[in-house]
Amino acid sequence: MRTTRAILRAHGGPEAIEWVQEDLPDPGPGEVLLEHGAVGLNYIDTYHRRGIYPMELPGGLGIEAAGRVLAVGEGVEGFAAGDRAATFGPLTGAYATHRLIAAEHLFALPGTIDDRTAAAAIVKAFTAEFLVERCAKVEAGWPVLVHAAAGGTGLLLVQWLKHIGAEVIGTVSTEDKAQAAREAGADHIIFYKREDTAARVREITGGAGVRVTFDGIGRSTWETSLDATGMRGLIVNYGNADAPVGEVDVGVLAMKGSLFNTRPMLFHYYADPEERARCSARVWDLFARGVLSVTVGQEYALTDAAQAHADLESGKTTGSTLLLP
Repeated sequence: MRTTRAILRAHGGPEAIEWVQEDLPDPGPGEVLLEHGAVGLNYIDTYHRRGIYPMELPGGLGIEAAGRVLAVGEGVEGFAAGDRAATFGPLTGAYATHRLIAAEHLFALPGTIDDRTAAAAIVKAFTAEFLVERCAKVEAGWPVLVHAAAGGTGLLLVQWLKHIGAEVIGTVSTEDKAQAAREAGADHIIFYKREDTAARVREITGGAGVRVTFDGIGRSTWETSLDATGMRGLIVNYGNADAPVGEVDVGVLAMKGSLFNTRPMLFHYYADPEERARCSARVWDLFARGVLSVTVGQEYALTDAAQAHADLESGKTTGSTLLLP
């Protein structure tokens, strides 16, 4: 089987993404040969490309994809040729037309979920699930703040939070993004470029601040998150779209109201086999029931990944982005 795949030989800008064609061997023990129907673009891909998250070089790029199993290696259980499956990593290499991958990194896809939906949603929806349900443990009625509420993860966070009855405050940059966040269920919109986000949050919450802040931006929103989160509240830093927060004087958490702060990773919340099965099933069920939906804001040819990276990092994208083989 011949594949076209991205390779990263050195960290850098979008131009660092190269493409190669090569033949794949038959799957080895525990491996599956997967033909990709759609590949998802995520901010973590830019972290790998830039070197914010370390990876072995040269190496593949991308963690999220969905498609059809073409062959399985010895000892593989739970998958057979013809089955559909998706992955969110943690191994890189999803930017490819075909891929050999260990079966343990795959999730079976129900017939209700097509490749585009799975590739657009699996990282973001699984992230929303663990952040809301198992990390922050948000309860009905809680006021919460979602930075970048119209982003791919932001929109799914808003939907999940509204599903459980939270009061959602979302930050956006434009009227179009405000509309997307409102349609997802946001109760309040803050235009962070022209409003004081923390002050507006305090106004909305009667001075109390939010119980939880979901911050996927990083350094540029850290101070805002501190000021918007109420006493004994939780700041969840789940991404670095701007830059890593960097060194933090933990004493500031006390001074701001005995705040809690965590920097969770998706993979740590989906490491246990029982949790993987139970929580992934819940995500797909909510999609099947129409509680969750994923917005694909833009699609690119797989080999146009460099342009997709540039658009993502410049804030030109809305919702999820797909790369199509």
